[in-house]
Amino acid sequence: MSKPSILVARAIFPEVLQSLSQVFEVESNQADEVWSAAELTRRMQGKVGALTTGSERIDAALLQANPQLRIVANMAVGFNNFDVPAMTAAGVLASNTPDVLTETTADFGFALLMATARRVTESEHYLRAGLWTKWSYDMFAGSEVHGSTIGIIGMGRIGQGIARRAAHGFGMKVFYHNRSRLSAELENQYKATYVSKDELLKTADHVMLVVPYSAESHHTIGAAELALMKPTATLVNIARGGIVDDAALALALREKRIAAAGLDVFEGEPKVHPDLLTVPNVVLTPHIASSSISTRLAMANLAADNLISFFTKGKSLTPLNTVVA
Repeated sequence: MSKPSILVARAIFPEVLQSLSQVFEVESNQADEVWSAAELTRRMQGKVGALTTGSERIDAALLQANPQLRIVANMAVGFNNFDVPAMTAAGVLASNTPDVLTETTADFGFALLMATARRVTESEHYLRAGLWTKWSYDMFAGSEVHGSTIGIIGMGRIGQGIARRAAHGFGMKVFYHNRSRLSAELENQYKATYVSKDELLKTADHVMLVVPYSAESHHTIGAAELALMKPTATLVNIARGGIVDDAALALALREKRIAAAGLDVFEGEPKVHPDLLTVPNVVLTPHIASSSISTRLAMANLAADNLISFFTKGKSLTPLNTVVA
């Protein structure tokens, strides 16, 4: 009996490919090419399953061209590369990798916050350029993190991880805004206060974005929202590109209408808005918030296990829709 055929659309750990090969005929992409939509559609021909990352768009056109497809497992917690309604209509199960990256991503959120508030990138560039000739009392003086106020927009698993670090590790006052309010028990646990988005933006010393991307959350932070923030405030985005209007942010940074920003995600990534590359008061990283070896391996294993479980037990471990083809 032949094995089901699947596609692994980007390079992953060899040991994960080995696990998949026990169950499937695997076409892999260890060259890690980023395929065009047409090439991805072609590669999907004859495949009943696929393991994808955020760079592969699964939409109605691809699904129509591949009616044999039954499941696509995303190696990410975010899934804005999936047209989930179209997948559901086509009878294709979608899955993601929640939980396994929560703590690592929250760690990185704080790393980016610290680097942004304390002007780490600016000062390193200054030092590397040979401009440091003497100590001075206000050289790269940044803003405090401990004891300050953090405003978290998006209070899911990662947002709660940020809140826990902020309240218990740094003695910060925690404000949050979310589509739904947390239970009183969780608010007490994280010492978190629910406020409107406008109040959060006006009050917070540091704003952290951890909200999933959707049409509704597009440009959650734009020119109007930036205008509400303190001129001494910082903004950190570890959510998804498109949550922030990058052009408006670059202008606000250039005009010092906010103090600084830290960005791990960008509109249209891997392209970065050119204006962000010319302002000094921004820390830029290439979408690496979950990038520790153990966490990325856990993500790959969970995506693989979703495929294996679906074909051996009839259900995936972390489905996004309820289709069981």
